[in-house]
Amino acid sequence: MSSQTGVTPSLRFGQVVIGPPGSGKTTYCQGMQEFLTRMGRKVVVVNMDPANEQLPYSCAVDISELVTLDDVMEGLKLGPNGGLLYCMEYVEANLDWLENKLKQHSDCYFLFDCPGQVELYTHQSSVKNIFSQLAKWNFRLTAVHLVDSHYCADPAKFISVLCTSLSTMLHVELPHVNILSKMDLIEQYGKLAFNLDFYTEVMDLTYLLDHLAADPFFKKFHRLNVKLAEVIQDYSLVSFVPLNVQDRESMIQVLRAVDKANGYCFGDLEERNLQAMMSAAVGADFQFDSTLGVQERYVETSGKTVEEEMLDL
Repeated sequence: MSSQTGVTPSLRFGQVVIGPPGSGKTTYCQGMQEFLTRMGRKVVVVNMDPANEQLPYSCAVDISELVTLDDVMEGLKLGPNGGLLYCMEYVEANLDWLENKLKQHSDCYFLFDCPGQVELYTHQSSVKNIFSQLAKWNFRLTAVHLVDSHYCADPAKFISVLCTSLSTMLHVELPHVNILSKMDLIEQYGKLAFNLDFYTEVMDLTYLLDHLAADPFFKKFHRLNVKLAEVIQDYSLVSFVPLNVQDRESMIQVLRAVDKANGYCFGDLEERNLQAMMSAAVGADFQFDSTLGVQERYVETSGKTVEEEMLDL
C-alpha cells in the first residue's frame, strides 16, 4: 500500500465512470476528455477495465499493464464474469502499483473508465475498496453512472434501472450523478409514455405501475412492482441528467452536476465567478429548462393536450 511519508498528497479531482456494459462509458470518457481539454483542464484518463482492449482515447494509466481478463480466463479457467471479479480483486491487492502510476500525474483532472459488470458496484467490494483508497490518496471523486436512455420507453426496464442505480449509489458511497446516455436514441425502441422530466426527476411511479398492470405478463407481479417502487421513492435519491456526448450544451449540464458533486466548482484551479459558486451552494441551477430543451430535440411530441393524455392513461 501507500508508503507512510507523512506528506499529504495534493488534492486531485475526477470522475469514476461506471454503468452496465454498452452504456457508453468509454465513449463518454473520450468525449469528456476532449471537452475538458478544450476548456483548458489538464486531463488524465485511467483505464480500469482489464477487458477493454481497444481504447479510442489517449490513456495515461492502463490497468491491462497489471492484469488482463484474457490472461486470467486462460490461466485460471474462469468465465468472463468470474475472471473480471478476480481481476478487480487483483487490482485491490496491488494498489501500490496504481498509486505509483497516479503519482506521475500531478495537477490533473482524472477520468477513471471502469468495468461494466453490474455486480462490481452492487454486491462485490473490491471496486468500492479501490475507490475508498483513492479518497485516502486525496482524490475527490464523483461516481458518474451511465444507463441507456431508451430504457425509459419500457416501464419494467426503467424500474429495473432505478433499482440498479439506487443499489449502486448505496454500495459505492461516493457523490453520485446518474446519466441517461445516448439521448439521441431515446425513442429507438418505443415512445415515451410521459414527458422527459418524469423520468429524469423520477416522479410518481404509480403511473408507471398502471402501465405495467396493463401488460398480462407483469400483471401477476403487481404487488412486487408496487413494493419496488415504494423502496425507490422512500429513498428518494435517484434522478438523472440527460446526455448526448455530441451535444455541447448537454455536456455542460453534466459537467456542472459533476463539479458540484465533488466540490471542484469551489476550488481555485480555474477562475470562477461568485455567481456560479453561489448558484452551486444554494442549488439554484434548476434542470427544468435544460430538460425541456433536450426533450424538444430528441423526443417526438404527440401534439395532444394534457387532458387528452390523461384520458389515454
